[in-house]
Amino acid sequence: MSKTNNKVSPELDTPTDLPADGVKKVSEALNVLLADAFALYLKTKNFHWHISGRHFRDYHLLLDEQSDQIFATTDQLAERVRKIGGTTLKSIGQVAKLQTIKDNNEDYVPPREMLRELMQDNKQVAAAMRKAHEVCDEAGDVASASILEVFIDETERRTWFLFEATRQEGSNAA
Repeated sequence: MSKTNNKVSPELDTPTDLPADGVKKVSEALNVLLADAFALYLKTKNFHWHISGRHFRDYHLLLDEQSDQIFATTDQLAERVRKIGGTTLKSIGQVAKLQTIKDNNEDYVPPREMLRELMQDNKQVAAAMRKAHEVCDEAGDVASASILEVFIDETERRTWFLFEATRQEGSNAA
């Protein structure tokens, strides 16, 4: 099936039974998630490298584990875009253009603020994944939707861990 309307060169075209407009919409949605995964990965690693304080070891290990999990999503997202015949990100510039996760370039961020910021970022990513899931459903792309279901669960788990690590004693607030 040709995707000439999606500007995919014949050399990169991949056979699929998904409609061309569905491929375009799903590819766009997954590419935004891919950009956010790279942005969240780097932010999580940045905080992992720069965490300090009395809970250093616990937070350092938690953020290392979470960054590994986030990075593991990138190949699956990109390969899914290619499997359906779309094209994926090619540069850091494209990541910067598409990402919705805000960078944090501060020289120092207190540990609790790091965790709270990552908690909010993960919540944002989970919400974006749900919206992308709807796009996949509308296009009849069951496989992409299934991948996102697993990623949503992982993202919610990261959010939960970050929330619990920042919870105030005797409070339900982070």
